[in-house]
Amino acid sequence: MTSTYHSGIHRFAVFTVCWTILLFVAGALVTSKDAALSVSDWPKSHGSWVPPLRSLQGGDFFEFSHRFVAGVLGILTLLLAVLLVAGERRVWLRWLGATAVLGVVVQAILGGQVVIQLLHYWLPVIHACFAQIVFAAVLAIAVFTSKWWVSERPQLEDKGSPSIHFVAMLNAVVIYLQVILGAGFRHKDIPIWPHAAGALVVLATVTWTAVTLRRRFATSREFGVARMLLHAIFGMQFLLGLLAYWSRLTTAEAPQPIPLMVWLTVAHTVVGAILFAFSVLVVLMCYRLVPRGREVGATAASEVSTG
Repeated sequence: MTSTYHSGIHRFAVFTVCWTILLFVAGALVTSKDAALSVSDWPKSHGSWVPPLRSLQGGDFFEFSHRFVAGVLGILTLLLAVLLVAGERRVWLRWLGATAVLGVVVQAILGGQVVIQLLHYWLPVIHACFAQIVFAAVLAIAVFTSKWWVSERPQLEDKGSPSIHFVAMLNAVVIYLQVILGAGFRHKDIPIWPHAAGALVVLATVTWTAVTLRRRFATSREFGVARMLLHAIFGMQFLLGLLAYWSRLTTAEAPQPIPLMVWLTVAHTVVGAILFAFSVLVVLMCYRLVPRGREVGATAASEVSTG
Protein backbone atom coordinates (compact mmCIF):
# COMPACT_ATOMS: atom_id res chain seq x y z
CA MET A 1 0.00 0.00 0.00
CA THR A 2 1.37 3.41 -0.96
CA SER A 3 -1.46 5.52 0.49
CA THR A 4 -0.84 7.80 3.44
CA TYR A 5 -2.81 7.42 6.65
CA HIS A 6 -4.63 10.58 7.72
CA SER A 7 -5.86 10.09 11.28
CA GLY A 8 -8.15 13.13 11.16
CA ILE A 9 -9.99 11.96 8.05
CA HIS A 10 -10.34 8.44 9.41
CA ARG A 11 -11.66 9.58 12.78
CA PHE A 12 -14.16 11.88 11.11
CA ALA A 13 -15.28 8.96 8.91
CA VAL A 14 -15.75 6.76 11.99
CA PHE A 15 -17.79 9.54 13.64
CA THR A 16 -19.96 9.71 10.52
CA VAL A 17 -20.51 5.95 10.73
CA CYS A 18 -21.61 6.31 14.37
CA TRP A 19 -23.95 9.16 13.44
CA THR A 20 -25.48 6.96 10.74
CA ILE A 21 -26.25 4.35 13.38
CA LEU A 22 -27.96 7.09 15.41
CA LEU A 23 -30.04 7.86 12.32
CA PHE A 24 -31.14 4.22 12.18
CA VAL A 25 -32.28 4.51 15.80
CA ALA A 26 -34.24 7.68 15.00
CA GLY A 27 -35.82 6.12 11.91
CA ALA A 28 -36.76 2.92 13.73
CA LEU A 29 -38.40 4.98 16.47
CA VAL A 30 -40.55 6.76 13.87
CA THR A 31 -41.78 3.46 12.47
CA SER A 32 -42.23 1.73 15.83
CA LYS A 33 -44.11 4.72 17.24
CA ASP A 34 -46.37 4.92 14.14
CA ALA A 35 -45.20 8.52 13.76
CA ALA A 36 -44.34 8.51 10.05
CA LEU A 37 -47.00 11.06 9.07
CA SER A 38 -47.06 13.06 12.28
CA VAL A 39 -45.40 15.88 10.36
CA SER A 40 -47.35 15.94 7.11
CA ASP A 41 -45.33 18.52 5.15
CA TRP A 42 -41.84 18.30 3.65
CA PRO A 43 -39.10 19.58 3.52
CA LYS A 44 -40.37 21.92 6.24
CA SER A 45 -41.97 20.70 9.44
CA HIS A 46 -45.33 22.30 10.17
CA GLY A 47 -44.36 25.15 7.88
CA SER A 48 -41.05 25.85 9.61
CA TRP A 49 -37.48 24.66 9.06
CA VAL A 50 -36.96 24.49 12.82
CA PRO A 51 -40.28 24.43 14.67
CA PRO A 52 -40.35 25.41 18.38
CA LEU A 53 -39.51 22.42 20.52
CA ARG A 54 -42.54 23.05 22.73
CA SER A 55 -44.76 22.42 19.70
CA LEU A 56 -43.26 18.99 19.09
CA GLN A 57 -45.42 16.58 21.01
CA GLY A 58 -45.77 12.81 20.62
CA GLY A 59 -45.09 11.61 17.11
CA ASP A 60 -44.07 15.10 15.97
CA PHE A 61 -40.98 14.91 18.17
CA PHE A 62 -39.87 11.55 16.77
CA GLU A 63 -40.48 12.55 13.16
CA PHE A 64 -38.67 15.89 13.44
CA SER A 65 -35.80 14.25 15.37
CA HIS A 66 -35.40 11.82 12.49
CA ARG A 67 -35.28 14.69 10.01
CA PHE A 68 -32.80 16.61 12.17
CA VAL A 69 -30.40 13.66 12.54
CA ALA A 70 -30.68 13.00 8.80
CA GLY A 71 -29.88 16.64 8.03
CA VAL A 72 -26.78 16.54 10.21
CA LEU A 73 -25.70 13.33 8.45
CA GLY A 74 -25.95 15.16 5.14
CA ILE A 75 -23.63 17.88 6.44
CA LEU A 76 -21.19 15.32 7.87
CA THR A 77 -21.08 13.35 4.63
CA LEU A 78 -20.47 16.52 2.62
CA LEU A 79 -17.64 17.53 4.95
CA LEU A 80 -16.17 14.03 4.69
CA ALA A 81 -16.21 14.26 0.90
CA VAL A 82 -14.43 17.64 1.08
CA LEU A 83 -11.79 16.18 3.41
CA LEU A 84 -11.21 13.32 0.98
CA VAL A 85 -10.76 15.72 -1.92
CA ALA A 86 -8.35 17.86 0.10
CA GLY A 87 -6.25 15.14 1.71
CA GLU A 88 -6.67 11.86 -0.17
CA ARG A 89 -4.56 10.86 -3.18
CA ARG A 90 -6.71 7.88 -4.16
CA VAL A 91 -9.01 9.26 -6.85
CA TRP A 92 -11.45 6.36 -6.57
CA LEU A 93 -11.86 7.09 -2.85
CA ARG A 94 -12.67 10.72 -3.63
CA TRP A 95 -15.36 9.48 -5.99
CA LEU A 96 -16.69 7.19 -3.28
CA GLY A 97 -17.02 10.21 -1.00
CA ALA A 98 -18.95 12.07 -3.70
CA THR A 99 -21.13 9.00 -4.23
CA ALA A 100 -21.94 8.90 -0.51
CA VAL A 101 -23.06 12.53 -0.67
CA LEU A 102 -25.25 11.72 -3.67
CA GLY A 103 -26.66 8.76 -1.78
CA VAL A 104 -27.64 10.95 1.16
CA VAL A 105 -29.36 13.40 -1.21
CA VAL A 106 -31.30 10.58 -2.88
CA GLN A 107 -32.21 9.20 0.54
CA ALA A 108 -33.53 12.60 1.62
CA ILE A 109 -35.67 12.83 -1.51
CA LEU A 110 -37.01 9.33 -0.89
CA GLY A 111 -37.85 10.34 2.68
CA GLY A 112 -39.74 13.35 1.38
CA GLN A 113 -41.66 11.20 -1.07
CA VAL A 114 -42.62 8.85 1.75
CA VAL A 115 -44.44 11.78 3.37
CA ILE A 116 -45.82 13.33 0.18
CA GLN A 117 -47.13 10.00 -1.13
CA LEU A 118 -48.60 9.10 2.27
CA LEU A 119 -46.54 5.91 2.72
CA HIS A 120 -47.73 4.38 -0.56
CA TYR A 121 -45.92 2.52 -3.37
CA TRP A 122 -43.49 0.66 -1.09
CA LEU A 123 -41.65 3.97 -0.63
CA PRO A 124 -41.04 3.43 3.12
CA VAL A 125 -39.41 0.07 2.32
CA ILE A 126 -37.28 1.56 -0.44
CA HIS A 127 -36.31 4.42 1.87
CA ALA A 128 -35.28 2.00 4.64
CA CYS A 129 -33.31 -0.29 2.33
CA PHE A 130 -31.50 2.46 0.45
CA ALA A 131 -30.31 3.75 3.82
CA GLN A 132 -28.37 0.50 4.20
CA ILE A 133 -26.52 1.17 0.94
CA VAL A 134 -25.56 4.65 2.11
CA PHE A 135 -24.42 3.15 5.41
CA ALA A 136 -22.25 0.63 3.57
CA ALA A 137 -20.65 3.43 1.53
CA VAL A 138 -19.81 5.49 4.62
CA LEU A 139 -18.49 2.40 6.40
CA ALA A 140 -16.31 1.56 3.40
CA ILE A 141 -14.80 5.06 3.51
CA ALA A 142 -13.96 4.56 7.19
CA VAL A 143 -12.29 1.24 6.36
CA PHE A 144 -10.37 2.57 3.36
CA THR A 145 -9.03 5.51 5.38
CA SER A 146 -7.95 3.34 8.33
CA LYS A 147 -4.35 2.65 9.23
CA TRP A 148 -5.10 -1.06 9.00
CA TRP A 149 -6.09 -0.77 5.34
CA VAL A 150 -3.17 1.36 4.15
CA SER A 151 -0.51 -0.61 6.06
CA GLU A 152 1.31 -3.58 4.56
CA ARG A 153 -0.40 -6.80 5.60
CA PRO A 154 0.53 -10.47 5.08
CA GLN A 155 -1.40 -11.95 2.18
CA LEU A 156 -3.25 -15.22 2.73
CA GLU A 157 -3.72 -17.97 0.17
CA ASP A 158 -7.23 -19.25 -0.45
CA LYS A 159 -7.03 -22.91 -1.51
CA GLY A 160 -10.73 -23.69 -1.28
CA SER A 161 -13.64 -23.51 -3.68
CA PRO A 162 -15.73 -21.47 -4.06
CA SER A 163 -13.47 -18.57 -3.20
CA ILE A 164 -13.81 -16.80 0.12
CA HIS A 165 -14.65 -13.64 -1.84
CA PHE A 166 -17.70 -15.38 -3.32
CA VAL A 167 -18.78 -16.82 0.04
CA ALA A 168 -18.46 -13.47 1.84
CA MET A 169 -20.22 -11.58 -0.95
CA LEU A 170 -23.08 -14.09 -1.04
CA ASN A 171 -23.46 -13.71 2.73
CA ALA A 172 -23.70 -9.91 2.41
CA VAL A 173 -26.24 -10.15 -0.42
CA VAL A 174 -28.43 -12.61 1.51
CA ILE A 175 -28.36 -10.40 4.60
CA TYR A 176 -29.33 -7.39 2.49
CA LEU A 177 -32.27 -9.31 1.00
CA GLN A 178 -33.30 -10.17 4.55
CA VAL A 179 -33.19 -6.45 5.38
CA ILE A 180 -35.63 -5.87 2.52
CA LEU A 181 -37.97 -8.57 3.84
CA GLY A 182 -37.75 -7.13 7.34
CA ALA A 183 -38.59 -3.66 6.11
CA GLY A 184 -41.50 -5.06 4.12
CA PHE A 185 -42.94 -6.71 7.22
CA ARG A 186 -42.24 -3.73 9.49
CA HIS A 187 -44.09 -1.42 7.10
CA LYS A 188 -46.97 -3.92 6.78
CA ASP A 189 -46.46 -4.68 3.08
CA ILE A 190 -45.76 -8.41 3.49
CA PRO A 191 -46.56 -11.07 6.13
CA ILE A 192 -44.03 -12.32 8.67
CA TRP A 193 -43.26 -15.70 7.11
CA PRO A 194 -40.90 -14.52 4.29
CA HIS A 195 -38.82 -12.65 6.87
CA ALA A 196 -38.85 -15.65 9.22
CA ALA A 197 -37.76 -17.98 6.41
CA GLY A 198 -35.10 -15.48 5.41
CA ALA A 199 -33.65 -15.62 8.92
CA LEU A 200 -32.93 -19.32 8.42
CA VAL A 201 -31.20 -18.60 5.11
CA VAL A 202 -29.10 -15.92 6.81
CA LEU A 203 -28.23 -18.44 9.52
CA ALA A 204 -26.99 -20.80 6.80
CA THR A 205 -24.84 -18.22 4.98
CA VAL A 206 -23.42 -16.74 8.20
CA THR A 207 -22.48 -20.23 9.38
CA TRP A 208 -20.97 -21.10 5.99
CA THR A 209 -18.93 -17.90 5.97
CA ALA A 210 -17.66 -18.35 9.53
CA VAL A 211 -16.80 -22.03 9.03
CA THR A 212 -15.00 -21.24 5.77
CA LEU A 213 -12.94 -18.55 7.47
CA ARG A 214 -12.03 -20.93 10.29
CA ARG A 215 -11.05 -23.83 8.04
CA ARG A 216 -9.05 -21.89 5.47
CA PHE A 217 -7.52 -19.13 7.59
CA ALA A 218 -7.23 -20.60 11.08
CA THR A 219 -4.00 -18.69 11.76
CA SER A 220 -5.42 -15.26 10.86
CA ARG A 221 -6.20 -13.18 13.93
CA GLU A 222 -8.33 -10.74 11.90
CA PHE A 223 -10.52 -13.46 10.45
CA GLY A 224 -10.73 -15.17 13.85
CA VAL A 225 -12.21 -12.05 15.40
CA ALA A 226 -14.43 -11.48 12.35
CA ARG A 227 -16.06 -14.90 12.46
CA MET A 228 -16.74 -14.64 16.20
CA LEU A 229 -18.32 -11.23 15.81
CA LEU A 230 -20.34 -12.45 12.83
CA HIS A 231 -21.80 -15.23 14.97
CA ALA A 232 -22.36 -12.92 17.94
CA ILE A 233 -24.12 -10.17 15.99
CA PHE A 234 -26.34 -12.64 14.15
CA GLY A 235 -27.20 -14.43 17.41
CA MET A 236 -28.17 -11.13 19.01
CA GLN A 237 -30.20 -10.16 15.96
CA PHE A 238 -32.03 -13.50 15.88
CA LEU A 239 -32.90 -13.30 19.60
CA LEU A 240 -34.06 -9.69 19.29
CA GLY A 241 -36.23 -10.68 16.33
CA LEU A 242 -37.97 -13.37 18.38
CA LEU A 243 -38.48 -11.00 21.29
CA ALA A 244 -39.70 -8.16 19.08
CA TYR A 245 -42.26 -10.41 17.37
CA TRP A 246 -43.38 -11.82 20.73
CA SER A 247 -43.86 -8.29 22.09
CA ARG A 248 -45.82 -7.34 18.98
CA LEU A 249 -48.15 -10.33 19.37
CA THR A 250 -48.73 -9.83 23.09
CA THR A 251 -49.51 -6.12 22.70
CA ALA A 252 -51.56 -6.30 19.51
CA GLU A 253 -54.67 -5.00 21.32
CA ALA A 254 -52.88 -2.08 22.96
CA PRO A 255 -54.28 1.34 21.92
CA GLN A 256 -50.75 2.57 21.17
CA PRO A 257 -47.27 1.00 20.92
CA ILE A 258 -45.92 0.15 24.36
CA PRO A 259 -42.28 0.97 25.26
CA LEU A 260 -41.14 -2.67 25.45
CA MET A 261 -42.33 -3.43 21.93
CA VAL A 262 -40.91 -0.17 20.61
CA TRP A 263 -37.43 -0.63 22.00
CA LEU A 264 -37.20 -4.33 21.10
CA THR A 265 -38.20 -3.45 17.53
CA VAL A 266 -35.73 -0.56 17.41
CA ALA A 267 -32.94 -2.76 18.73
CA HIS A 268 -33.79 -5.50 16.24
CA THR A 269 -33.79 -3.01 13.35
CA VAL A 270 -30.53 -1.33 14.34
CA VAL A 271 -28.66 -4.57 15.01
CA GLY A 272 -29.88 -5.79 11.62
CA ALA A 273 -28.27 -2.76 10.01
CA ILE A 274 -25.07 -3.44 11.94
CA LEU A 275 -25.11 -7.09 10.83
CA PHE A 276 -25.33 -6.04 7.18
CA ALA A 277 -22.58 -3.46 7.70
CA PHE A 278 -20.36 -6.07 9.34
CA SER A 279 -20.97 -8.48 6.45
CA VAL A 280 -19.74 -5.74 4.12
CA LEU A 281 -16.71 -5.29 6.37
CA VAL A 282 -15.95 -9.02 6.06
CA VAL A 283 -16.10 -8.69 2.27
CA LEU A 284 -13.61 -5.81 2.40
CA MET A 285 -11.34 -7.78 4.72
CA CYS A 286 -11.33 -10.69 2.29
CA TYR A 287 -10.33 -8.45 -0.60
CA ARG A 288 -7.60 -6.84 1.52
CA LEU A 289 -6.06 -10.00 2.95
CA VAL A 290 -6.71 -12.66 0.32
CA PRO A 291 -5.50 -12.04 -3.27
CA ARG A 292 -7.95 -13.12 -5.94
CA GLY A 293 -7.05 -15.76 -8.52
CA ARG A 294 -5.69 -13.39 -11.16
CA GLU A 295 -3.68 -11.48 -8.59
CA VAL A 296 -2.09 -14.70 -7.31
CA GLY A 297 -1.28 -15.74 -10.88
CA ALA A 298 0.28 -12.39 -11.64
CA THR A 299 2.41 -12.55 -8.50
CA ALA A 300 3.58 -16.06 -9.32
CA ALA A 301 4.45 -15.11 -12.91
CA SER A 302 6.39 -12.11 -11.66
CA GLU A 303 8.40 -14.27 -9.30
CA VAL A 304 9.20 -16.77 -12.09
CA SER A 305 10.34 -14.06 -14.50
CA THR A 306 12.46 -12.45 -11.79
CA GLY A 307 14.11 -15.75 -10.91
